[in-house]
Amino acid sequence: MALPGAAARGGLWRLGAAALGPPRGHVQPQLALALSSFQVRSPVRSQLCRSPVRSVSSRALVAAVAAAARRANARYERYLEKSFPRFYLLYSTFKTGLQALFLELQEIRRIRARMSQLQLSPQQLPYRDMERLRQFRRDLLKIIPIGIIAIPPFANFLLLIRHFWTPRQQVEFLAAYERGRRAAYPAVLRALARAARALPEPRPRQLLLQLCAQRALSQVLFLTPHLPAFLLRRRLRSHVLEIRHLDRALLLLGLGQLSEEELRAACYLRGLSSTHLGQAECRAWLEQWLRLSCELQASEASLLAHSMVLLALNAGQPPE
Repeated sequence: MALPGAAARGGLWRLGAAALGPPRGHVQPQLALALSSFQVRSPVRSQLCRSPVRSVSSRALVAAVAAAARRANARYERYLEKSFPRFYLLYSTFKTGLQALFLELQEIRRIRARMSQLQLSPQQLPYRDMERLRQFRRDLLKIIPIGIIAIPPFANFLLLIRHFWTPRQQVEFLAAYERGRRAAYPAVLRALARAARALPEPRPRQLLLQLCAQRALSQVLFLTPHLPAFLLRRRLRSHVLEIRHLDRALLLLGLGQLSEEELRAACYLRGLSSTHLGQAECRAWLEQWLRLSCELQASEASLLAHSMVLLALNAGQPPE
């Protein structure tokens, strides 16, 4: 090869007459070592030169296989849509839900990594990250038991998770939850009436009784009542304080930064069904709620929970 030959001539030129004479000591082994190193490295260089070509060809092969798979999948979906429309609706809903769930998991992983890197608690997150983390935890409580039984023929149970709801199901399920919320209002107001009778001063007692008599009925928090009393109190307090932290993050963000969908979701979480209200009315109600929430302390969580009932009823009830 030319390069080892040039290196040999350079080595002879550096060594001078000592290299041209008979072997003396360790000079010639050094020259042999230099030549062998060039001979060993040259195949490695040729392999490195060929490796980009191989990587490009492998990427092209993967892209071709992926394109063929997408075409086959598109033909399969068209066949399902034409031949089995009801099954195709379930299939497309399941596929879209899996994609949404995968993106949600990626986003939660990003939030968790940021929390770990900056040593943040969930209460220190921005509003959108805090709300996403809160909603993911609630979904996780549903998806774990459902995922265990979500094998054919029980795959329909996956529709209970919000990622797998169709737009029509979203409207239907939220309306059903709202009806359940309103159905639990009588017990809430009866408890308020009993508390009012226990007040020693007659004037505050009369005002509270009038306030309770003017309100309609609804349930505020989506918590199961089938728990022991101490566990239910703990969950209720934890849920209300979580909303209180969200309120402070929302106040820092500003209501003007919320989209209409985020605005209505925030109202719904705090007890107001906004389907019959305009965007300006939702914003005005949420401003009223934030003023109350940010003035209360953590020890006043019970007052904040009952305020959900009273403030939601002040806005009126959606049509049945």
